[in-house]
Amino acid sequence: MVEKKISYESARDELVEVVSQLESGGATLEESLKLWERGEVLAKICQEWLDGAQAKLDAARPSQSEPSDA
Repeated sequence: MVEKKISYESARDELVEVVSQLESGGATLEESLKLWERGEVLAKICQEWLDGAQAKLDAARPSQSEPSDA
């Protein structure tokens, strides 16, 4: 599991910057590989934040097997 040292928003914003730099095509191969690796880490951090939020939402919802009061 990746340690969440930065917020979702910070990771997302940095990931957008990494993608922009990669798409510009101005980096050397070595720089591009480092950017790609950083992007992978940032994407994983974002996914973990999203998975955690989804788990909290799922836990807060009543189960499909429970009868509804409506």
